[in-house]
Amino acid sequence: MFLAVVLLTAALVVSIALLTAAGSATLARLEGSSRPSALRSAATTFVTVITLAAAVTAVITPLLS
Repeated sequence: MFLAVVLLTAALVVSIALLTAAGSATLARLEGSSRPSALRSAATTFVTVITLAAAVTAVITPLLS
């Protein structure tokens, strides 16, 4: 059961990261950025969300044990 919760949480985090990256790329394109610039913005946003999720996990883990 624990493994299922971990896998579902990881899938949710990746899904949220992909959605925010897509939103970032869309906003960049609407502002008139080129496609490579919009892709760079999306990649930066994706990595930022994943890093934030890892940091939150590192902070919460000692509290749960």
